[in-house]
Amino acid sequence: MEQKENKKTIRVFAAASFLNDFGSDMIYPIWPLFVTTVFSTNMAVLGLIDGLGDAIVSISQAISGYLSDKIRRRKVFIWTGYFFGSASRIGYAFSDIWQHVVPFRVLDRAGKIRAAPRDAAFADLSTDENRGRNFGLLRTLDNLGALCGIIACIAFVWLFSLAQYKTLFLTAAIPSTIGALLILIMIKERKPSAARLYKGVSFKDLSRNFRLFTMLSAIFALGSFSYSFLLIFAENYGFSEAFVPILYLIFTASALLFSFPFGRLSDKIGRRTVLIVSYFLWGLVSLISILVQAYWAIILTFVLYGMHKGAIDTVQKAFVSELAPMEFRASSLGGFQLVVGICAFPSSLLAGLLWVSFGVLAPFYFSLAMTVLSALILVFVRENRGKS
Repeated sequence: MEQKENKKTIRVFAAASFLNDFGSDMIYPIWPLFVTTVFSTNMAVLGLIDGLGDAIVSISQAISGYLSDKIRRRKVFIWTGYFFGSASRIGYAFSDIWQHVVPFRVLDRAGKIRAAPRDAAFADLSTDENRGRNFGLLRTLDNLGALCGIIACIAFVWLFSLAQYKTLFLTAAIPSTIGALLILIMIKERKPSAARLYKGVSFKDLSRNFRLFTMLSAIFALGSFSYSFLLIFAENYGFSEAFVPILYLIFTASALLFSFPFGRLSDKIGRRTVLIVSYFLWGLVSLISILVQAYWAIILTFVLYGMHKGAIDTVQKAFVSELAPMEFRASSLGGFQLVVGICAFPSSLLAGLLWVSFGVLAPFYFSLAMTVLSALILVFVRENRGKS
């Protein structure tokens, strides 16, 4: 009976995630064009806004992860996060200058308070034998929602042009609102057991493998700039403004196709092996961008980028949840994201400065170096399956 209830809860979470990503990805394909074209900004400003957003993601996950473990509740953080995302898109619609976008970008990314508690809930509802598959299901529904959102975005841009962005942003707020209501109404969270003193996770509670994996993930994050740079890179090499969302569609379709298989594969051959593959794929994105600037090569990089995201977004969360102590799962997931986000903030800003100062290929050289270093360190991390 409990297993049946767990499956139902996982499906509801996945459905709500589908709706939220539907709304999010109605605007993500045109986000870099929105910031650079509508407000006439440069890549450094785009990098600043994206980097700030990445930092807020990590801070919000750390706080919500700690609070979720402290009060032993997951649901409230999840539906609130979806509402934040919905409200931010309304704010974007009425922004007149790029500085107005910043607080709504903060609100948008603060909506990630849902992530650590939701991932902890998924880990709690899973076993070692199906955790990769369940996280793969979540990422598949995420990417399916994103795919639908991108198709809606492309149709909108082709029919009405980017000049009608206000209508697009207002429409994009609707699915996330429905997703929040779905969680609020359909998820019945169990009452926590008797109150206990919760002091939070400390450094000594974390294993050597957890600390080592966090360190290498931070190094990787420092070099892995946001997708916005890939889209602007493609536009610089001749892709039209109307075709840019299609490149994002290719990336998302690739992530959709590979998320669940990579999750299943990690259940069979181990999380670490699949993560090494994900780093290899991102390294190929950087290497191809450096060596070949042809239409087919740029399209290939978006396919590889999707494969990379399908692997890392699925398996990394499962891996961290297994390396973390069970009683501190949400706190550990949030803390992991905080450390990674501290490096993600300067990564996009640094990429923007490298782009402006040394040319469009400079961020790719730096990213390739950080990726190789991260993959080498990952070899020394040991898995902890069978104890979670």
